[in-house]
Amino acid sequence: MTLLPLTLLLPLFLLLLMLGMEKVEGPLREDAVSEQLESFLDSARPDEVETFVSEGFAPALDRYWKRRRLGRLLTPGRGR
Repeated sequence: MTLLPLTLLLPLFLLLLMLGMEKVEGPLREDAVSEQLESFLDSARPDEVETFVSEGFAPALDRYWKRRRLGRLLTPGRGR
């Protein structure tokens, strides 16, 4: 009988914990995104910048990282 209130309070406690963690993680994510954006804009190709402008940061960053991975695969011995 005493387990029923605990089982009802546990999800509420977890929800409050998750909301608190969101407040803590928010500023950390914003700094990481600004650093990624800066490095992206420093070395992006014109077509990647066009993707950034038309589709947003996430698709442009995906395209950028695909190009970087492809470049590493095609040039053996580089970066190792």
